[in-house]
Amino acid sequence: MKDTAKKPILVIMAAGMGSRFGGLKQIEAVGPAGEAILDYSLFDAHRAGFETVVFIIKHAIEDAFKSTVGARAEKAGLNVRYAYQELDILPEGFTVPEGRIKPWGTAHAILSAADAIDAPFAVINADDYYGRTCFELIYNYLSAGHTGPKYPWVMVGYLLGNTVSTNGSVSRGVCVTDADGNLDTVTERTRIETYDSGIHYTEDGGETWVDLPADTVVSMNMWGFTPDFITEAKAGFVDFLRSSMPGNPLKCEYYLPTVVTEALETGKAEVKVLTTPDKWHGITYREDKPELVAALAAMHASGFYPKERLF
Repeated sequence: MKDTAKKPILVIMAAGMGSRFGGLKQIEAVGPAGEAILDYSLFDAHRAGFETVVFIIKHAIEDAFKSTVGARAEKAGLNVRYAYQELDILPEGFTVPEGRIKPWGTAHAILSAADAIDAPFAVINADDYYGRTCFELIYNYLSAGHTGPKYPWVMVGYLLGNTVSTNGSVSRGVCVTDADGNLDTVTERTRIETYDSGIHYTEDGGETWVDLPADTVVSMNMWGFTPDFITEAKAGFVDFLRSSMPGNPLKCEYYLPTVVTEALETGKAEVKVLTTPDKWHGITYREDKPELVAALAAMHASGFYPKERLF
């Protein structure tokens, strides 16, 4: 299930254009020396032991991305690879629906990078600040040489209260674990919001709401997989397109948790959930930026990060 001779690599999904934010979040300057939020993930991941990073981007942002974040990653000593998530990367027999602009989702992003992934890998979003502990947890797990009859996958879980935005809704994978700390189910909730009495979500456009406790474990799309994930995602993508395209051709998305859920239900995978105390920071909305900038500045000032600049 795992090639112990190969060190884990980091895969970063950076193809999204940040429609809710209103700009290219992946290279937005948020650190005191102009660092992007992604630079902090690279710094923390490299510190944890990762030596190779795969950036999944679009050709449309290639030049800007490579000259900023990509160049800094190379300067930091990381081995950098690129993959490109484009709409026309589809199985034989399928074509892009007329008018489709939205990417096909996070599982499709990994499929787009299949040729660049040759080892156990961690996967993260480009526009989230994850914290330091989580990279240590996932790197150590992927490096441990787990074996067994099932794929030894892993997820770093966050406490919901550490991951919400006060400026609008967020999408999170709500997790249920068994007594051994293994993932039982993960359900994508695409509209989670804070309100005066707590946190809740809706699935019907706000007609009804369901409360979620602040200590609910959620996925921030920090997963650890063996390359078997690509095999499973490839097989499932055809079924997804057949079932979802007719009813929602312009917006249906193939999510990472969809592949994980299928592998769990068929008994092919076991997913260990490692919970981190790290606080998530992000810029889902333009109004989130001042809070993030202040938090990072404080971490530099305290010495948690180098005082002058990351790289």
